[in-house]
Amino acid sequence: MSDAGATPLAPGAYAFAAEVDGERLDLAVARWTGRSRTQAATLIATGQVTVDGRAEKASWRLVPGMQVAVTIPVPPGRDVLPEAIPLRVVLEDDDLIVVDKPAGMVVHPAPGNWTGTLVNALLGRGQGLAPGGGPDRAGLVHRLDKETSGLLLVAKTDRAHRALSAALAARTITRRYAALTWGHLDADRVTVDRPLGRDPNDRTRVAIVPTGRSARTDFTRLARFDAVDLLRAHLHTGRTHQIRVHLASIGHPVVGDDTYGGGGGRRLVGLPPKRHFLHAAWLIFPHPVTGTRIEVRSPLPEDLRHCLATVGDGAEWFAHPDPLDYLGFYGGDGAGL
Repeated sequence: MSDAGATPLAPGAYAFAAEVDGERLDLAVARWTGRSRTQAATLIATGQVTVDGRAEKASWRLVPGMQVAVTIPVPPGRDVLPEAIPLRVVLEDDDLIVVDKPAGMVVHPAPGNWTGTLVNALLGRGQGLAPGGGPDRAGLVHRLDKETSGLLLVAKTDRAHRALSAALAARTITRRYAALTWGHLDADRVTVDRPLGRDPNDRTRVAIVPTGRSARTDFTRLARFDAVDLLRAHLHTGRTHQIRVHLASIGHPVVGDDTYGGGGGRRLVGLPPKRHFLHAAWLIFPHPVTGTRIEVRSPLPEDLRHCLATVGDGAEWFAHPDPLDYLGFYGGDGAGL
């Protein structure tokens, strides 16, 4: 499920506004939910989808502005179990948790990863979580890819989840990532504004699709090395794989990204197997109850610090407690809410 543009209605239920004139209902539901067309058609046929409150066929053609409600049933026989998995919690109160997720951890249970996920670990801590999108996504406000490390926001209560989801949709939550990319940008500041959707040739990938959902990312170069650039990526939207696909689309894939063309040469930059250099380092958001501005930072983890030291040929400033701070990652425009 995309974490932007969806309005939560109830646990497991979401509302979407049609954007593309004449798009088939099954194709739209597949795009919104990240499921196959067959799975989307099954949701429609079993009454899990309505258009402006009415049940329609999979072939129904949408008109922009139509409200489509989608309910995702919990897979039968799959209980999401609490697990005693250590987590690095960087901020917590009665309403929310901010977790610093390690690379290699899947965020929520899904086929192939029913255990060992962040949600299993959160449940294992013993406190309540907002129902969110169902038991398998309890409390989640947004997501990170498996091999992306960094800050992730979780709601403990329904009230907090509604407020944070609304803030995400209204773009009053600031999310900035550190990314190392192959090659050099043409300028120190680059904006990529290209629509994203499921790759029609491979449903596990995302691609630039003319009929996809709008997606914009601002990139700022912080440092230039022999073969790579260190960038700050600012998300204006939160589509699946957005940063990775946008960078690949301009010929500068994320270093270590096997899916989108950046996996070669990993050893040359001292990056571990399966790891890509993408880290959610900076999160700014309004508290869901008090409205107070909250800012949280996550320094580069050790594996990415080692990679940066390798490409920087051991420069002294890599010994700084937070190289991102030294390079001005937390400065610049747009930092406030």
